[in-house]
Amino acid sequence: MDTLWIIIICLVFSFFASLFLTKRWILIAKQRGITGKDMNKRDKKKVADFGGIMPVITIVLALFLYIFFKTFVLKSSTQLVDILVITVTIILAGLIGFVNDILSLSMTKDVEIVSELIGKGGRGIGGWIRMLLTIPVALPLIVINAGHHFITVPILGHVWVGLAYPLVIVPIAIVGATNGTNLLAGYNGLESWLGVVIFFGFGVMSLITGQLWLVLVAAIVIFALLGFLVFNKYPSQVFPGDSLTFALGSLVACFAIVGNIEKFALILFIPFIIEGFLKWGSNFKAENFGKPRKDGSLKRPSKKIFSLTHLAIWIIEKIKPSHKAYEKEVILTIVFIEIIFIILGLVFM
Repeated sequence: MDTLWIIIICLVFSFFASLFLTKRWILIAKQRGITGKDMNKRDKKKVADFGGIMPVITIVLALFLYIFFKTFVLKSSTQLVDILVITVTIILAGLIGFVNDILSLSMTKDVEIVSELIGKGGRGIGGWIRMLLTIPVALPLIVINAGHHFITVPILGHVWVGLAYPLVIVPIAIVGATNGTNLLAGYNGLESWLGVVIFFGFGVMSLITGQLWLVLVAAIVIFALLGFLVFNKYPSQVFPGDSLTFALGSLVACFAIVGNIEKFALILFIPFIIEGFLKWGSNFKAENFGKPRKDGSLKRPSKKIFSLTHLAIWIIEKIKPSHKAYEKEVILTIVFIEIIFIILGLVFM
């Protein structure tokens, strides 16, 4: 079987499996009452929630499918360890995210009290506990000693850090990226569209660096997200939940470390870092949502800007003659900001 056909089969599978599984999940979620309120709509319509586990499952299955073809058809073991490590990392991150989603759904009053004691910030397990629970996601990368043990320091250039790289830098990268992607969310399709453009950027960078296997992994992720976006795009029929944001964040760190493109990953992650600092200004209590008006437009929840989404609303209000921002426009603005940083990353690499 030609390699091109194997790639096509994996990508087609990734799109349609994600599409099918997401559609099935929407039906199951509505039947079981697994729903969330669309906070950017005046009627607060209930939408099927936690559907992001479906593209996560799809990505894992598509990667296993590629490994099967690579092993039994192409008779090659090149990069198999790296692909398996990425796959296991996605499984761990997606599982932790999904458990947090389920806890947020089934939380009793007693558990709420416990949650208040162990950490705040978001639904489900919050605060430092959530961050600590994502440390095991770094284990697959640690045990194979992934990446080069060099970091780039201004003036000094490339500095050898030895074991500090797998034992300190890798866990910090995984925890930071996994939790960071969860900050910039809450708008119809925003997380998925950001994932599409980010991994398109990773695909281009991997192509430039000659890592064709990473290009394929990026393409599999993109096609799974596009299948999910059929139902997640505005107006959403399903929300992703932490399972998708955690998995995408872990993938960002994986691409950076395994592909040795940390500098590029750091640049494209700047919007999420900015989001973290803005949220810090509110002690991580501010929500990303806008306040919906009767005509469907959004206004900032307060005069202060505690999120890039609030900044996007402010920018749109200043630019448009009507001085009104709509959810679609906010999403496009955030995605456009991310694209700018991806381009900057490609230029400065």
